[in-house]
Amino acid sequence: MARSRENTRARLLEAAHEVFGEVGLGAASVEAICERAGFTRGAFYSNFESKDELFLALITQLAEAKLDEVAVRVRGLPAGGEPADLVGQIADVSLAERMEPQLFSEVRTQALRDQRLAEAYLAWRARVRGRVEAIIVEVSENHGLKIRMPVDAAAQLLLDISEETAVQAALEGRSKEEVGAALQSRLVQLVTLLVDA
Repeated sequence: MARSRENTRARLLEAAHEVFGEVGLGAASVEAICERAGFTRGAFYSNFESKDELFLALITQLAEAKLDEVAVRVRGLPAGGEPADLVGQIADVSLAERMEPQLFSEVRTQALRDQRLAEAYLAWRARVRGRVEAIIVEVSENHGLKIRMPVDAAAQLLLDISEETAVQAALEGRSKEEVGAALQSRLVQLVTLLVDA
């Protein structure tokens, strides 16, 4: 039973990602998501209270997968590297991949009008920032780097720069590869400022 519920959630999340990507968060309907996944509305509502909850579950899944990838790369970094080289080796695991900036812009806009969604979105962002903080601490301790600001502020700055770079690149119509290259370049510049040489 638990495995079946897990599979249902996974199919709904994958369908939601496709539908949100095609028509946006506002225009995506529960019916369209259910149809794409091959389930009824009953299956949807036995797993998610609302479309907003589904969206937050989706971005949580996508962000966690990317941060897991970054954490694995961090553990495999060679000792004694330059800060910019270390960042270059992990920055191409972009949070922008599979996480369209249009959807984030939409959910933030809706969150400005909906206090409940705002609280859920801010809680999600805090969890992501916590994971980024842990990665910064691991890199700085394992490679003897001194960060010029508190770790939580550095993590927030890295997230802000990553999001803004992805949005700017989307507005310019760049490909995912170009987004990744732009993000890597900006993060390398930022880390150069954040880390004592």
